[in-house]
Amino acid sequence: MSDQMGEARAYSRPKEDKIWTKDFIFIWLANFFIFLGFQMTLPTLPLYVKELGGSDQMVGIIVGIFTFSALLLRPFAGHALETKGRGFVYIIGLAIFVITMGIYGFLASIFLLGLVRVIQGAGWGFSTTAGGTIATDLIPPKRRGEGMGYFGLSGNIALAMGPSLGLSLVGIISFRDIFFICATLGLTALLLSLGIRYKKVEAPETQSKPARFDVLEKTALQPSILMFFITATFGGIATFLPLHALERNVEGITMYFLVYAIFLMFSRLFAGQIYDKKGHLYVFIPGALFIFSAMLLLAWLPSKTILLTAAALYGFGFGTVQPALQAWAVDRAEVNRKGMANATFFSFFDLGIGVAAIFFGMLASNINYASIYIASSISILCSIIIYIYFYLKGKRQRTVI
Repeated sequence: MSDQMGEARAYSRPKEDKIWTKDFIFIWLANFFIFLGFQMTLPTLPLYVKELGGSDQMVGIIVGIFTFSALLLRPFAGHALETKGRGFVYIIGLAIFVITMGIYGFLASIFLLGLVRVIQGAGWGFSTTAGGTIATDLIPPKRRGEGMGYFGLSGNIALAMGPSLGLSLVGIISFRDIFFICATLGLTALLLSLGIRYKKVEAPETQSKPARFDVLEKTALQPSILMFFITATFGGIATFLPLHALERNVEGITMYFLVYAIFLMFSRLFAGQIYDKKGHLYVFIPGALFIFSAMLLLAWLPSKTILLTAAALYGFGFGTVQPALQAWAVDRAEVNRKGMANATFFSFFDLGIGVAAIFFGMLASNINYASIYIASSISILCSIIIYIYFYLKGKRQRTVI
């Protein structure tokens, strides 16, 4: 009797409440492969720029123009998602990423590298905006925080493998071969994307004339602004941490990315569920404090132990904060504005990395690498202060209502 009741409960579970559908698995895998290709270039590209004769400041510029290119194209990607369709935007973005990645190894000057980075940034902006929106479409609304946490694991696992794999291959094979491998991973993502059933574009019942400069989704601004200050720290780590560790004679930089990713994945197993049940207050403040502590340790950086401790703190903090902020950004948007909400969120995500990479490049050239992480800790303090302001403002508005 109990078995029959158990079977009845299983069959009565609504299909729309499931997260791990075939399409979700496909977008998860596609996201994993495109991020794996991208993450392999994060620590290796600065070394490639150095090989081409570039300075620390040029490293920052090469990283920054990529993110600014993605930033400028994301609003167009958001509109295209609601007019041309999810699949069109996603596949175009992946194709641009694959082609430009394959070209990297044949470039003989920093100028040409910068030009191709601009084009690749456009592809990255389209593919990541579309990927997040597709995942949002497939996840049940009442499980969005949990589902986005699971979706984020695809990028986290790629992060666990990518930087370490990229750094391990440097010196064993040529940069051209490394970039070819990354292009092949992107091609795998492209092939997987062809098997996804995408949500059809539906016009809203009351169609209003679009604003002339409709480049942001207003309901997503608060979490997006907070994400800007969080990802500023990521720009300093991804771009300059290998050089900082080398200057301090601290080993274990490949282990840093592995430890970071492990704690990132661990936090995402429960942080999304906390967001769904209790809200962003219970995930943002603790996560931001973990990141703040990690930045101070990286500024100090006397040993491998401190490096890996910082990796654990940063991974736990970032893994707690990022999916919660993305779910927050999408939750309050209208159905026909989910794409623009994701575009707004990732625009600020990119802006944080891009501004920080260029600014930190100037700090590294004029002061030292440690100053990058002191500035990063200040950025996190700013995010906490701004969050408290948003929270208290929202609380007062709810009281008035």
